[in-house]
Amino acid sequence: MKRFALIFALALSCHFVGAQELPTKKDVAFKEGEVLSYKLKYGFITAAEATIKVLPTDLKFDGKPTFRLEVDARTSGTFDIFYKIRDHYDSYIDKTELTPYFYQENIREASYKRQDKARFYQDGKKVVANTGTFATPTTQTFDLVSAYYFARSLDVLKLKINDTFKLNYFLGDEISSLEIQYIGKEVIKSKLGEIRCLKFSPSIKPGRIFKKDSKLYLWITDDNNRVPVKAQVEILVGSVTLEIKSAEGLKYPIGK
Repeated sequence: MKRFALIFALALSCHFVGAQELPTKKDVAFKEGEVLSYKLKYGFITAAEATIKVLPTDLKFDGKPTFRLEVDARTSGTFDIFYKIRDHYDSYIDKTELTPYFYQENIREASYKRQDKARFYQDGKKVVANTGTFATPTTQTFDLVSAYYFARSLDVLKLKINDTFKLNYFLGDEISSLEIQYIGKEVIKSKLGEIRCLKFSPSIKPGRIFKKDSKLYLWITDDNNRVPVKAQVEILVGSVTLEIKSAEGLKYPIGK
């Protein structure tokens, strides 16, 4: 069942971040009070659900105000009977730069439990975590939650089909890099209606979860919100699909 948690994390964070420092748009794509809900389906069965929130906070780092990002993920239905998952993530990001200062996770998956914390020092290009201190390649290194929100505010007007980018993120006990390819535009049917989307394909490694020729696809609204509405990937047995259930408190009208 850990494969579902991994795929869910990848799908929500695999946007289009370059290896060099990238500027964001003048207007941030989200605001406090936004709540997004998703379901993760294994075939036709809903295996897990997640809620992602942008919360107000008075907490400051280096004297700078922050957004608090919160994610809760849990198994549902039959999957919850045989393998219960209750994962919680928090990330505090700079309100202007949208880069993370602090990240923590509380993982509870059946009998497995883990609590990790990490402090990001972007100017010093390092991450200090309970698993050690890690050097980062740029001054824009993310946890999986903050990467998702940062990417939503990037200016993508100059993207061309087949352009590729890299996402640098800290997870567990290492800094990793993920390559993402821009595929083009498609109209996707979702719970929010038919929506014009940008389509991406993040790279994945074959192994215990994915087939040798597996492709992960991600569809993001082609509007000022840049909300992921769908992700899909084939695994060794069957396929997994991430679908949006609801979106509240968006900064802009959906699809415009």
